[in-house]
Amino acid sequence: MKTVYDVRQLLKKFGTFIYVGDRIADLELMEDEVKELYKNGFINAQEYKMAILVLKQDARKTRDEKGANQ
Repeated sequence: MKTVYDVRQLLKKFGTFIYVGDRIADLELMEDEVKELYKNGFINAQEYKMAILVLKQDARKTRDEKGANQ
């Protein structure tokens, strides 16, 4: 898992589609969903760690870009 698209595909396998129109909000909701999947045993520790890492990196990058544009 290397991109947010990969995380979206993982969530899609479990019937979860997230889009609210705000990139940061989408990433936070995806993070919550990944945590729930892991907590309930649907994904393994490696999938969990990679998904969270990808989401946090993208959120940081998005916030930095947003801050630079203001």
